[in-house]
Amino acid sequence: MPGGLPGPVWDPAGYLRFAGERGRPFVELVARIAAESPATVVDLGCGEGALTASLAQRWPGARITGVDSSDTMLAAAAAHAVPGQVEFVAGDVREWQPSGPVDVLVTNAVLQWVPGHEELLARWAGRLAPGGWLAVQVPGNFDFPTHRILGELCRSPRWAARLADVPRGTGAVLEPSGYYDVLTGAGLTTDAWETTYLHVLTGTDPVVDWVRSTQLRPVLAQLGKDDGAAFTAAYAAAVREAYPPRPDGTTLLPFRRIFAVGSRPY
Repeated sequence: MPGGLPGPVWDPAGYLRFAGERGRPFVELVARIAAESPATVVDLGCGEGALTASLAQRWPGARITGVDSSDTMLAAAAAHAVPGQVEFVAGDVREWQPSGPVDVLVTNAVLQWVPGHEELLARWAGRLAPGGWLAVQVPGNFDFPTHRILGELCRSPRWAARLADVPRGTGAVLEPSGYYDVLTGAGLTTDAWETTYLHVLTGTDPVVDWVRSTQLRPVLAQLGKDDGAAFTAAYAAAVREAYPPRPDGTTLLPFRRIFAVGSRPY
């Protein structure tokens, strides 16, 4: 989830417009974790907290902690807190340190914003309890038109002076084999895979609305209202060609995700 790192203000309402589609990778990631009765579960980059809170249904005896750096996301997450069972705390995932061994550590759609996060994963693997689990999911679609068009527009003559260096999460994500190597190198028994979802979106320019709450947000944060509108209009026109609406009014958005789950032997 976004918000695990300092940066532009994240919008929980915008993110939740596609809550079902965005939640599927989290559900499928957690389904691969075979922990039976963990005591300590941590979700790094928990966002608005609904998915984190759902872990209490899977492991009702666990103490579950969601960590996020976004005040707006944490404010939304507060509605999902359960005294003594589910809590949410402020923190930067790059600096987070557990107070003791962790039984399950989940990070979902966060590490694409962290160059060199292989070191973080190795460090977190070292903080797992015997039999503990580390699960990671990141988008793997940075060469898809949504992201390619955004990068080209940011580097275009009109916008390059202000936007060419704005981080958009690209360049940090490994292939599944890369995460397999990182986690096995840290001593974990690892399963890594990828899935390309085909999201069926509705409405006017739904792909732009999807990107607006993630990759487009740090870009628009650098622009004023008028320039932001001009940039969005240019981006929408190009995206509309890449993802044209179908005769029934829907728009198909392929979205590749990369997963890895590792467990520490007893």
